[in-house]
Amino acid sequence: MEIICCLKQVPDTEAEIRPSADNTAINYEGIKFVINVYDEYAVEEALKIKEKIGAGTVTIVTLGPERAAESIRTGLAMGADKAAHLDDPAFLGSDSYATAKALAAAIKGMPHDLILCGMRAIDDDAFQVGHALAEFLGLPSVMGIVKLELSADKKKATVHRQVEGGVEVLEVPLPAVLGATKGLNEPRYPSLPGIMKAKKKELKPVKVADVGLSTGDVGKQGFKTQVAKFSLPPLRKAGKIVEGGTPEEKAGQLAKLLREEAKVI
Repeated sequence: MEIICCLKQVPDTEAEIRPSADNTAINYEGIKFVINVYDEYAVEEALKIKEKIGAGTVTIVTLGPERAAESIRTGLAMGADKAAHLDDPAFLGSDSYATAKALAAAIKGMPHDLILCGMRAIDDDAFQVGHALAEFLGLPSVMGIVKLELSADKKKATVHRQVEGGVEVLEVPLPAVLGATKGLNEPRYPSLPGIMKAKKKELKPVKVADVGLSTGDVGKQGFKTQVAKFSLPPLRKAGKIVEGGTPEEKAGQLAKLLREEAKVI
């Protein structure tokens, strides 16, 4: 079974994110980058499927700058077989639409029985690339899956996803684009042998021309949305200590503050 995993490199969740001086971009200087956590679930699920079947190939596909190769190598160290890195200055600045278009163009030329990705990316939280990728490829898609089962003939998948008040169970014909979320599995850590083997695995650089696109299709020329401004959230005001000698007096003072200053009662 040929499985493709779409992987994105994102800033570490513990990194301090600040806008650039002109507030038009993010200042990434000194930021540590990691694999998007939801994409880790996708890679792990692909590896589990391959191990259960006992055959097949897991291919990582990533769009990103040169530094994204580090995260790709981590995915290869986990056990993926090979990778394609859409690494071209023309790709930079792509929004969700242009990113999905580029990924789809690359994946069309690869054998694929199943495409796995993260439900969302933790940096922009757009929730769009997975569905847009499926649309460009003409495939069904289900995002936010917490359980995945393949039919005996590998032609269909039964997926579970959490919805308000319960769990939705869907049967999807393959190939399809499925978006992983927390609860699907527990991603493995790359082993030392896996890290050493990853250095020798294929990591193919892909340019815009290689996937039949032009510079007008991707990057800042191919986007449909543009971020106008980045800004930090306003600083929280200092808290106020409620005065009073007895619990009753403090409760009365608190009620007064909530009514007259906070205006919530």
